Amino acid sequence: MKKITLGTNGPEIGRIGLGLMGMSAFYAGAGEDDERSIKTIHRALELGVTFLDTAEIYGPYINEELLARAIAGKREQVVIATKFGTIQHRTDGSRGMDGSVENLRLSVEGSLTRLGTDYIDVYYQHRMDPGTPIEETVGGLAELIAEGKIRGYGLSEAAPETIRRAHAVHPVTAVQTEYSLWSRDPEAQILPTLRELGIGFVPYSPLGRGFLTGAIRSVEQLGEGDFRRSNPRFEGDNLEANIRIVEQVDAVAAELGATPAQVALAWLLAQGDDIAPIPGTKRIEYLEENVGADALTLSPAQLETLGALPAAAGDRYADMSPLNR
Repeated sequence: MKKITLGTNGPEIGRIGLGLMGMSAFYAGAGEDDERSIKTIHRALELGVTFLDTAEIYGPYINEELLARAIAGKREQVVIATKFGTIQHRTDGSRGMDGSVENLRLSVEGSLTRLGTDYIDVYYQHRMDPGTPIEETVGGLAELIAEGKIRGYGLSEAAPETIRRAHAVHPVTAVQTEYSLWSRDPEAQILPTLRELGIGFVPYSPLGRGFLTGAIRSVEQLGEGDFRRSNPRFEGDNLEANIRIVEQVDAVAAELGATPAQVALAWLLAQGDDIAPIPGTKRIEYLEENVGADALTLSPAQLETLGALPAAAGDRYADMSPLNR
């Protein structure tokens, strides 16, 4: 797999990473077969997928523990990204934004212990805390870098001005935001800001929460407890409109003898060498399919066709208030 450097001064990684969330949380079947998930992580490393993304909120906590089991004896082969800021460790451990330095320090110690490591490669603030100035949070992150507990930090779902303010305190390694053929908002302001500042870009949900694989045609296909059942893009008229987008991805895939997932990822990779998507899966067969996008080249005409697809119908989340701030 082609390798890239994450941002100006970040680690070298395989340009397709692996999102681990669905192995432990939020999707149907999460946490039901950890051994299968561990085998998938091992296969990822064999294929050159070195950038592994988790968070303390996934489970919570159990996804980090799963990753630790998977990489035991393999720490130097992987680049670990995890996240803090959505669990309030200072009080009762409930969910809620807390970007304070005290919470940050409690969070990082917990993650280091669960991951079985003495450093984290990229430590993201998962959501921005409106009650704590970003300068204060980044000051605490800079201290952790100086102490060697983290090697770089990132921001997830941050607004351009927040990114600039953070970068002025200490350089940001990477920003993580949803980006795919049906989530193109970052193109307006986020991507130009990151490229100006030399910050890496990590798109999550690059397959539209599985929708761009072409396999989902009804919410009835999703198990009970799957959060997509209440996602606006999977509901009613929005679902029908979004199926029409996927049908056009299917058509390009048929031209190439590829899968819709591979086409969606190849389109994303074609947007720049500073982009490192993290498609998530629990299964080796889907992992191998996703990695196949690394070798897929779209023609200029195909890129134009895909680039002209309409925006997805419906918001990305039922509650958009914690995003882009």
